Amino acid sequence: MPTIKDVARKAGVSVGTVSRVLAKNETVKHPLKLKVQAAMKELDYKPNLAARALRTNSIDVIGLVVPDITNPFFAQLAKNIEMEAAKRSHSVMVANSHDDADTEKTQIAALLDRAVCGVIVVATADGRSLDATDVPIVSLDRRFGEFPLIATDHFDGSQKIADHLHALGHRRIAYIAGPLSMDVARSRREGFVSRIKALSSAEDPIELTIFEGQFDYDSGEELGREILNQAGVNDRPTAIAAASDQQAIGVLRCARDLKLDVPADLSVAGFDDITLASLVVPRLTTLRQPIEALAVSAVEQIFQSKASLKDMAIAGDIVERESTGPNPVGT
Repeated sequence: MPTIKDVARKAGVSVGTVSRVLAKNETVKHPLKLKVQAAMKELDYKPNLAARALRTNSIDVIGLVVPDITNPFFAQLAKNIEMEAAKRSHSVMVANSHDDADTEKTQIAALLDRAVCGVIVVATADGRSLDATDVPIVSLDRRFGEFPLIATDHFDGSQKIADHLHALGHRRIAYIAGPLSMDVARSRREGFVSRIKALSSAEDPIELTIFEGQFDYDSGEELGREILNQAGVNDRPTAIAAASDQQAIGVLRCARDLKLDVPADLSVAGFDDITLASLVVPRLTTLRQPIEALAVSAVEQIFQSKASLKDMAIAGDIVERESTGPNPVGT
């Protein structure tokens, strides 16, 4: 059975260089990396993962902590992170925090005890109470302590939704925000509200009402019912923008129950572009989060030096489908 020394001899490099290639160390120059990989392939070399774990004090596993893996957005995110990690011959260990700060801290500690090579955290808590560690930790989607944050530009995304509804002639708009205890919910709300204020004028005013709920289906349906029942037909919003697709789909359910045609009577827009957004009827107009880019960037940061780590805000794109249309009463 070939050894790491055999690979080094075949490639004409040092054993240390082979070790760095196996560890996915980005400092190895590309030509040397290719020589080592070619030698491993020719010799059919299979690294002893257990021995390497003892040497490096870590395993080829990335930890991922999410609030709720049953949430479609987090499920898609986990899938893409797993795919990106696999490109580096790493696997992913997923843990749920169940939106509980104590559980989140326990899960992170458990992953670190298992000697993972890094942890990606979609945070529930602020992360300030986490014990110091040399293991790379990356915040994803939500800020976690002082660790670098990889996230969609939520502010910009919500502004794009506001622009879309304004361009369709809507001037009575309701906005369903997420829980304002969360940075991501505040950013989405601030982006939408600031853009509506900028678009509104004395000659062409926009009436905006804001409601706060959770990011789930039931919250969207309950608030949708409250919005659509509290005013007469002539005073009812002609468009509802939701801070999540789950909320927006809840509004669609409510509109169907109230026998409102979407988008002829009411336009509905979401945020995230979960898989279900393209399957509901009518298909949902939404802001597509760049999940693939988020996953790539988060995994890349795990393998970078601490000095090069930095926050990244990645722009999303609006996806126009059948749930939004022109203002039914004109401008």
